[in-house]
This record gives sequence, C-alpha cells and structure tokens, in this order.
Amino acid sequence: MKMKKLIYATLLATTLAGTGCEKFLDKSDPTATKFSEFFNTEEDLRRVVYSSMLDVWTGPTLMQRLPYLEDGKSDDAYSRTESHHSQRIANGNFNSNTAAFLYYYELHMKHLGRLNVFIANADIPYVEDEAVREKYRAILEGIRCWHYFQLVARWGSVPFYLEPADLASALQPPKPKEDILNELFPLAEEVANRLPPDEYGSDAYMFNRYSMKALIMRYALYFERYDVAARLAQEIIDSQKYQLHPVYADLFSYKADKTNKEFILKMDMESHANSATQSFQHLAPQYRTGNGQSFVVPLKALIDSYWTLQGDAIDQSPLHNKQAYELNPKLNRDPRLAASIFIPGDVFVNEPINIYDPNNPMYYENARASRSGFWYKKFVDVTDAFKTGGNMHFPFIRYAEVLLSYAEAKIMLNQLDAPAKTYINDIRRRGGLDMTAADVTLPKYAAYTQQQWIALIRNERRIELAGEGRRYDDIIRWKIAEQVLNQPAMGHSRLVSGQMVTLKVEDRAFRSNNYLWPFHENSLKVEPGLKQNDGY
Repeated sequence: MKMKKLIYATLLATTLAGTGCEKFLDKSDPTATKFSEFFNTEEDLRRVVYSSMLDVWTGPTLMQRLPYLEDGKSDDAYSRTESHHSQRIANGNFNSNTAAFLYYYELHMKHLGRLNVFIANADIPYVEDEAVREKYRAILEGIRCWHYFQLVARWGSVPFYLEPADLASALQPPKPKEDILNELFPLAEEVANRLPPDEYGSDAYMFNRYSMKALIMRYALYFERYDVAARLAQEIIDSQKYQLHPVYADLFSYKADKTNKEFILKMDMESHANSATQSFQHLAPQYRTGNGQSFVVPLKALIDSYWTLQGDAIDQSPLHNKQAYELNPKLNRDPRLAASIFIPGDVFVNEPINIYDPNNPMYYENARASRSGFWYKKFVDVTDAFKTGGNMHFPFIRYAEVLLSYAEAKIMLNQLDAPAKTYINDIRRRGGLDMTAADVTLPKYAAYTQQQWIALIRNERRIELAGEGRRYDDIIRWKIAEQVLNQPAMGHSRLVSGQMVTLKVEDRAFRSNNYLWPFHENSLKVEPGLKQNDGY
C-alpha cells in the first residue's frame, strides 16, 4: 500500500509538475475543478507550449540546463559549482545516489507526463482556426520527442508511453532502447512534416518544420543513423531558409545574435517572457567592478584543439612545434580561437588579464576566477558589464551544425562527396582559415583515409561549436570519453626556469559503464519496473 501511494503521488506530480505549469494553472477562476475549465482557449494552448519550453530548455537562470554551461560535463571545460550538476559528471565522482541523475530524470519524466495529458486534451480549447490547434499540438508532440531523445541518450532503455500516465504505466518495465528509437524517429519526422515550414513572426523559439528536422538530424547522428542524418541535413540545406552568418564572432554578441539567419532552434527573449539573460555574469571573468562568476571555463585540451591558420593540428604544423603553440595560443591560429575564448594577455573591460598576479582581479586562485586561466568569450558582450542582466539570444542548433552533420554522416557512411567537402570549406572559410592551405579539395587531402576524415570532421565540429553545449554528447557518441576524460583537466601553460609548467585544475576518471547514466536510487524505488544500468 505504501508503494502504491508513492506511485500515485508521483503520477500526480508528473501531470502537474513544474513552475511553468503552476503559473499556467493560476487562472482567474478559483472555483475551477475540471480540466476543461482551465484549459479552454487558444491562449491556454499557447501558454502550455511556452511553459513546456521554459521549464526545461529556455529558462535563463536554469543553471543545470543552459546550453552554454553544458560543456562543463566534457573534456573541453571545467564547471566550478557542483550544484550545476556538470562538475561530478566530468570528473567521474558520482554514483546512483548523485543528485544530478535524480534531477535530470525527474525533469524529463514529469514533463512527459504533462505533455501526454495536454496532447490528449488538445481538442478541448476553442480556436478560431483549426490550423492553429494543429500547430500547437505538433509543437507539443515535438517537445515530447525531444524529451525521449534525451532520455534514451542518457539512460538507454526507459519507460516509453504516449498516453496519460496511470498505475500500470508506472509499473511497466523500460522499453528497449532500439525499440524506442525505431518508433521515435518516424514519429518525430511525421510530427515535423505537420509543422509549418517557416519561422513564426512571434513565438519564433517554437518548433517549425525545419527546426524540428534539425533536432531529429542531431539525434540521428547521435544514434548512428547516418543515412537519416544526411537526408535531413540535405532537406534543411535545400530549404534555403538558413545561411552561415558572414562574421563568426558576431553570432555570439549583440552584433548579430538577433539578426542572423544561422540560428535554427533558439532561446530568444520571448521564450522566457523577456526576463534578463545572465550569460555575462555566468561566464565572464571576475573584474574590479563587475560580477563575473566564471561558472564554466575552457580547458587546455580545447585550446590545443584549434587548428593552425593553415588548418593543421598544432602537433603537425611545419611552421612551429607543438610547445610553441601551447605557450602562445595566439601564434598562427584559427581565428575562431580569439573569437571564442579569452586568454592571458587579452584585455577584458579595460583590464589586462594576468592570471599569475595576485593583485589582478583575474588571478587564477581567486574564488570566482578561472582555475584554468581561460574564459569563454561567446555570449559575453562587454555592453553587459555594468548591467544586472542582458537580452542575449542563444542557439540550440545553428546552420553550421547542419553542414557539419551532413559531412560527418557522409564520412561515416564512407560516401564522402563533393557537397560534404564544400560544406567543410564553407565552415573553414567563414572561420577565417587560410584557404590556400586549408581547402579540403587540395591535393594534400586527396589521400586521406576514412579515419583521417573522421579525425578532421570531429575536430572541426569541436572548434566550430565550442562553448555551445555539444561536446559532451559528442565524446559519448564517439565512444572516446574513456580516452579524453581519463586524464587530468589542465589549464594555461608557461615557462618557469626554462621548463613548461601547466596549471592543473582537477583529476578526472571515466569508466566504461559511464556512457549511460545510472538511475537514481529514488527513481528505482518509485518505479519498480526500472532496471539499473550495468556497473552501478
């Protein structure tokens, strides 16, 4: 009986959980007792979509979910605050009682419960135009697909149902991962094809046909369905609705965050009711009159991954040796490094960055400083330096990712074609590389093996999307986390008495079973049908 009460309580929370939903239910009629009494207008339907995004993806202070903090789980970055749930995932100091896994699993499952209820009742609200109802219904179904893609990516086999929850649902065993994916991919595409093809004049953050297809493309790549990923990428390209913005750095500042045609799926101001964004506070260095928190900072591994200006790895350059590049990250480098990352010697809000001077506000041992000596520059616009918040737009998916996904899918299929090479070149040219040497159609690339192309496209993706929340998923799907997360997190390097000395941030560990996350012990108690993943 105690277990049944616990399950019933969980089902109720699943249906009505979340701050956005609580606000939605705060209707003017306090006597409402039926679902149809508080879910009966077109605006109610729109608000359900809004809250379903806000509670999970578009909340500007949702520290555990913000895309620009996600790389703290990976080898690219260090997250200094444990409560944001990235630090332990990156350093491997976790088990099935770690709070992060309860937070993320419950977040998805509770909102899936809500979505199933509202989708099942989408015919209740009055709308003047049935096309509006169908648009919102499809957007809700798209959000549901997004939840399931993330659940399967993190836990593998999970409970899967598309109807409102009941006791039997709570007791069912997880559905095998491949069975879910075999149902989810065609379902998601069917949803996408029901959505309008154009971005909406208002509510632009909501799924349209091609932003939904971009999401499906991303997970097709993740789950090694390369033919699907290549096909969807080509559909998005052929739509001609998006393009690379000409200046890479401007995408991540107020120069172009709102005006570019590159952001496909985004977190704009409307997605969180114009509340202030905090990326400057979250990412910026601490300085004399400001409040930069350095919550997530880049690591040496990311800095070293940036190409030379000629498109070579720093340990393969004929111009300088690797140590020269390590000691001077500004030497002959891919311009995307300077566009994406602050390094010692840069000037920040009129303050030279000297991480080794105890009198400098950015001294690496200060409480809110960067332990690595580096900071992200993306989404840190100095016009926010003396404000309490900003109005930045953030991408979930950019057109650059579509081009890279097409190229990667074709490489993995061993079908590298001329368009794939063109898309790689488009990315490199926009990034500022010297295309007399970095053009991948040049003879030096003609003899590349498939493994060499894989290494190239993976590093191109790492550089292009640095600081945007893609790296952890990539090292998991590529099965390289055992390599890159089983070594210490390191920072800036300098010469001391003729020897290169590098800041050490923390030790890290990754075990072979960590490619899937554990179910939290509380989840196993509430859902007795769950089976713990191997090794936990």
